[in-house]
Amino acid sequence: GGSLTAVSGIGASAAQVVSLARALSAALPRTLSEEEVNAAGYEGEKGYHGTPSGVDNTAATYGGVLRFQRTDGAPLFTMKKLAGPIRIVYASTGITASTTKVVGDVKAKKEADEAWFGSLLARYTALAAEGEAALDAGDMAALGRLLDENHALCQELTVSCKELDDLVVAARGAGAVGAKMSGTGRGGLMLALTPTAESQAAVAKALEKLAPQVWMTTFA
Repeated sequence: GGSLTAVSGIGASAAQVVSLARALSAALPRTLSEEEVNAAGYEGEKGYHGTPSGVDNTAATYGGVLRFQRTDGAPLFTMKKLAGPIRIVYASTGITASTTKVVGDVKAKKEADEAWFGSLLARYTALAAEGEAALDAGDMAALGRLLDENHALCQELTVSCKELDDLVVAARGAGAVGAKMSGTGRGGLMLALTPTAESQAAVAKALEKLAPQVWMTTFA
C-alpha cells in the first residue's frame, strides 16, 4: 500500500487503477499506450464511483498540471506549461466521505433550485478561467485569491465542513497566499498555495499541528 488515504478525494482509487493498468501492460504480451492506460483507468474508476468525471485517472496517467474539461463526448485536456514552480501543501482532515453520496446530494440541491445552482456554476466557471490565466502568467497572488474565492463557493455548495475550514484558515494564517478544500469535500483534503520554499515549510509545520497527514509537493 501507498501513502494515499482512500475515500478522501486525493485520487487514491485513480492511482490504484492506473497502476494496475500499467502492471497488466508490463505482465501481458501487449504494450498499452498512454491513451489506453487512461481509458482502462477510467473504466476502473467506474467501479469506485459509478459515473466518474475522468479527471483523476487522467491526472494519474499523465501527471503534471493539466486543464480538463468534461463534455458530452470524450473529455478535453491539455498539459500546462508553468511559468515557474507551484508549491503546494496538502493536509488531510482524517475524515473520509463517499464521492457518490456527496455528488448525489449536490445533484439533489441542483434539482431543487436550478436558478441558484446555475448562478453558482457560472461563478465557478468564471473562477476557473481566471485561475488558468493567473497560472499561465505565474501570478501567485491572483491564483491564491481565486483559491480563496473557490473555497467560499464550495462552502455555499455545502461540500466543505468545519474541519476543512479550520485547516484553510490555519494555512492562510501561516503564510499561504490562498487555500481551499480539494476533492470530494465534507472531509478529505485541503490544499494551500505557498509562493516560496520557506512559506511552504512554515505552512506545513502549522498544518501538522492540526492534521493527521500533511504532504508538500511542487509542480515545475
